[in-house]
This record gives sequence, C-alpha cells and structure tokens, in this order.
Amino acid sequence: MAEPTDAASTRAAGTDDPPAEAAEPAEERTRRLGAGWLLGWLFLLPAVLVLGVLVAYPIVWSFARSLFGAEGWSDFTGLDNYQDLFTDDDTFTALKNNLIWVLVVPAVVTAFGLVFAVLTERMRFATAFKLVVFMPMAVSMLAAGIIFRLVYDRDPDKGVANAALVGIDEIFSEGAPYPGARPRPDSGLDPAGGGFLTAAQHQAGTPVLLPLVALPADKIPSDARPAASAPPTGDGLSGVVWLDFSRGNLGEPGKIDASEVGLPGVRVEAVRDGRTVASATTAADGSFRFGDRATRDGPVQLRLAASNFEQAFDGYDWLGPSLITPAIIGAYVWMWAGFAMVLIAAGLAAIPRDALEAARVDGATEWQVFRRVTVPLLAPVLVVVMVTLVINVLKVFDLVLIISPGSSQKEANVLALQMYLASFGGGNNQGLGSAIGIVLFLLVLPAMLFNIRRFRRENR
Repeated sequence: MAEPTDAASTRAAGTDDPPAEAAEPAEERTRRLGAGWLLGWLFLLPAVLVLGVLVAYPIVWSFARSLFGAEGWSDFTGLDNYQDLFTDDDTFTALKNNLIWVLVVPAVVTAFGLVFAVLTERMRFATAFKLVVFMPMAVSMLAAGIIFRLVYDRDPDKGVANAALVGIDEIFSEGAPYPGARPRPDSGLDPAGGGFLTAAQHQAGTPVLLPLVALPADKIPSDARPAASAPPTGDGLSGVVWLDFSRGNLGEPGKIDASEVGLPGVRVEAVRDGRTVASATTAADGSFRFGDRATRDGPVQLRLAASNFEQAFDGYDWLGPSLITPAIIGAYVWMWAGFAMVLIAAGLAAIPRDALEAARVDGATEWQVFRRVTVPLLAPVLVVVMVTLVINVLKVFDLVLIISPGSSQKEANVLALQMYLASFGGGNNQGLGSAIGIVLFLLVLPAMLFNIRRFRRENR
C-alpha cells in the first residue's frame, strides 16, 4: 500500500491551506508603499503643472490685477473695479442680459431636447431626424454667427427670417393698393394721419382732381383704365384720382393727359369738422362720386385714406436694439437643441419600459404617462443638461460678438463680451476686465461644483 503524499498528510491533519509564506517585514512594506506613492505623484506631476499654468495661475493673476486700475500695477485701486462693475451702465446691461440667458436659454433648450427625444421614439426616420437636429453642433460659433447674421438680414430678399414672414403675410393680407404713392406737389393735398387731406373745401357740382405720383409701373393694377377726362357731375360731389405721369414726362402737371391712367380701388372720404361723413371707392378709370348727402350740410374736405398708402409688411429688424437678444438666443437654441436631444434620448432609452406599460394598463393617457412617469424618471438627466447649459451660457461670447452689429451691441452685451471690450476692445482697462472675469468665474463655480458632487455621488 502506497504511503500518503504530503498533500494527503496535510488533509489528514485537518487543513487544506498550503503552507503560509513568510510574513513581509514591516519595513519592506512601508518602503514599497512609499515608492508607489512617489511614483503616483511622479505621473501626476505633468498634469498638475499644466493645470497650475493654465488654470490656477490665470485665476490668481486675474484677481491680483483686478485690484489695480487702468494704469497698471502702479495704480492700486482696491475693490473700486468691483464697485464700478455694478454701477457702470454697460456692465449692468451685460449682467441683466446674462440673467436673461441663464433663466431662459437652459429651460428652452432642454424643453426642445426633451420634445425631440420623445418624438424620435415614434418616428420611422428617427436616425435621420436626429442627424439633422444634431448637425448644428458640428458648426463653430463663428460660422453660426455669420449664418444667422444673414438669416436675420433686414431685407426680405436676403434674410430668410423676414422672407418667410413676408411670404406668410402676403398669403393672409392683401396689403395697401398703392404703397409709397404721394400727391403731386402743389396739388392741394396735405399729409394727414398717414393719408392726404385737401386743404380746400369742396361743394357739389365741381369735379375734384387728385393727382398722385411716385408709383412704380409694377404697382399699377392690371384693370386700370385711362383716367376719366370728364368726371361725372350733377347734384353730388365727384372727382378723379389718377397717376399724373406719362412716359417721357411730356404731360402737363395737374391735368389729365390722354396717356395717363386712373387708379382704381382708392378709398376717398368726405370729411367735415374732422369727422368722416361719407366714403367712396374709385372705379377703373379713377373716378368717384358722393351722393348729395355728403354736401347737404355744407362743403367738405376730401381725404385719401391712409389704408391706400400703407407700406407692405417687410419683416422685423431682428438685429435692432429691441430684438437683438432674442435673435441671438434663437441662434443658440438652434445650435444646442441637438446636444440636449442626444443626452435626453440616451436617458430615455434607459427607462424601464415596464413602468410605462404599467401606467398605460392602469388607464393613464399618453400625456399623463409623459408628465408623471417619463419626466420624473428623466429628472437626473434633465438636471445634468440644465446645469451644463447654465455653465455654457454664462460664458457665451463669440455668438454675441458676431451677430450683433455695432449699433445694437450694447443692448446685446453679456459679461464675457464686456470683459473683452473693457480689456482689449477699446476700454484699455485690464483691471476692470479682470474684475469681470473673477465675477464670471464665481458665477460659474457653483454650477461646476454641483456637477462634480453629482458625478461623485453617482460613482459611489
């Protein structure tokens, strides 16, 4: 019978563990751990140096420079730059606009991203739609600014925004028949509330001639006929409105020539003591007539109504002082809605479908499922998107600089742009610019710390 092996003897002795190795001396373990700690810092040293040079040093230098004035390090002003920051009109406008950006833009972009993300789950061409929405993220802020500078052009023939609005207005509104037309000088018609009023008063029996000029040939109606050379008379008050212009300017001013045409569709009003007592519309030959009721109580003045000459709607001045900030926000939303959509869509894909189906089985409508199930489950993702956008909009600079023209730049000003203008854009006050930079850093810091704490909590 074979003798048991060492392993068998060991098992028979009541232990399955191999012989323990000799314990590591404490000095050796301490030396090894110390070497690992030094090695780790050695690898971190390049990154620490880069962060120190590119992050820590500029922050310290900016704070120190903010305590000095425009003359440099010899002009110590203490906290005066920070006081000027909150009392200067330009800087106060920048603060106000930054507040508008922070309150409006993250919420709007997140809302668009949420809507797009939910819709793409129900679309056949979801991938193509996501590609189109996300594509602006590939465009730089500089290029986007140039694009939207053209989009917002005042001329509808150049600006896409105004071209679309003018096209819609033309569908639902006929517009004035003779925009820009005006009476011939010395015709006896004076401007009055957008229209034109005769200086003299008129009674029945004498035709009234009302000549107009400054009307392009393409604005003459196709149904216009040669002007009535002998306006109807009788008991009522009559007259004619015509284009007092013939080719070659051969006609006699103030008189109806054979080659001149009447203007149909002109609204003429009989006015007494500032009150309209009757109205008429010109025929194809430009003639009009009031009944005897208009002049029964005495002579009247004739007024060509303002509705005849109102300029057609030609869009909005998007780059003007009143609309410049909303216009730039629109460009920013166009760029960043795709970013929000992608993040929210990723969170939406991680939602357990059982919760959604259970809500539908319980009788919830799609709106109730979205509001009470989808949105609460997406809350962590929505918070991350919102905080990221808050950090981004606080630093917005190049989009504002490119889109806003010089005449509207003050109304569109933000802190990052004001920091540049105060330091290098003509202000030549790097002390004030540094103070704005420190304030901007302090505004961004809470959002950054919130994100860092959230990431650490999720990792744990």
